[in-house]
Amino acid sequence: MTTTTERKPWTIYSSRQRWTYLAVLFLVSMSNYVDRNVISVLLEPIKAEFQVSDTMLGLLTGISFALFYATLGIPVARWADRGDRRFIITISLVIWSTMTALCGLAQSFWQLALARVGVGAGEAGAIPPAQSLIADYFDPAQRGRALAIFMASATAGYLIGFVLGAQIASAWGWRWAFILMGLPGLALAVVVRWVLREPRRLPEFRPAAATQEPLIQTLRTLFAKRSFVFLLAGMVIYFLISYGATIFFPSYMIRVLQVPLATVGTAYGAVAAVAAVVGTLAGGFITDRLARRNPAWLAWIPAVGLAVAWPAYELMLLAPGFGAFLALSAIAGIVVNMTVPAMFAALHAICGSARRALAVALMFFFANLIGLGLGPVLSGALSDMFSAIHGAVGLRYALMLVLILLLPGAWVMYLCGRQLPLDIEA
Repeated sequence: MTTTTERKPWTIYSSRQRWTYLAVLFLVSMSNYVDRNVISVLLEPIKAEFQVSDTMLGLLTGISFALFYATLGIPVARWADRGDRRFIITISLVIWSTMTALCGLAQSFWQLALARVGVGAGEAGAIPPAQSLIADYFDPAQRGRALAIFMASATAGYLIGFVLGAQIASAWGWRWAFILMGLPGLALAVVVRWVLREPRRLPEFRPAAATQEPLIQTLRTLFAKRSFVFLLAGMVIYFLISYGATIFFPSYMIRVLQVPLATVGTAYGAVAAVAAVVGTLAGGFITDRLARRNPAWLAWIPAVGLAVAWPAYELMLLAPGFGAFLALSAIAGIVVNMTVPAMFAALHAICGSARRALAVALMFFFANLIGLGLGPVLSGALSDMFSAIHGAVGLRYALMLVLILLLPGAWVMYLCGRQLPLDIEA
């Protein structure tokens, strides 16, 4: 019989409870990604109204969001490793939902950019504490599957933001898309407060202040692990592609393939969402199976996925029509999304239980500051440079160039897999 001192947080919840909590966290993350990604389908009407360049659009979608999202993530995660994660998520949800709605009230480009800063600041308190809670709700044997389901929320959020955002913008303008996407999060905050449970409120799971590892020691411990460094590099590249390149895919379809905004939102949004769900769930299943045989597969699955995704994306951008573009985007989307559950499962395997939220926040700090912060600016600047010479098709050349980074991403994930079994910490 399990004694009180041997109990783990996941042993105190029934199967029904833990899946209910996962469902609520799924909705939180979905709201996070709706409010983060709805702007991608609104870039063309925003560009037309404020008369700004692609570089400025990259600034709007990138660094204005990522600066506070990345920098606030670390102190919030430090708090989440000790404090009430349910409370942190509730407050964060209220902030980013309110700021998303305020984006719709912006009367200038810089007011919109400032509101996006607020969205990023609020969303800093979402994913690290949510993942930390999932690691407490589910035992290690189920964690890959639970994380895969949780990560599928990104797809659901992208689909809602993309499809509904495009339809609302086409009917009533881009401002209403922000307003109607942001307000539901305020109701969800009430659900989070009253449904989720924080195991640390029980005496046996309450961290003792004296036992917390100093921040400097935590950073030294993590960066001393070569697998963590390789994983960090791989995830930075993944985010650079995920946000730096794909944020301009809707603009590419509208400008180069001459597809109407509403069609882009419906057709491409649906294909991207299905590909992401299939890829993420398949990735979670494969991760759990292969990692039981050899934990190195936690990194080798992303290595294979990133390597295979590169030619699929490049061929997609060379496709002569919208149908071929959609077919190739589905293949690339499935493959690249298979990498996500394995990456996060690898992170949790490496970091140790006392550092989970901080390790996730560190990853997001670098991945978002570089990938999300600089990626769109890089893609936008390259697009402006090539478009000055080649016209609208210059965006194609810019995206093809950025996507080459998938290859070094695959290589560092392979190196991570070679080191990972030596660095695992419960």
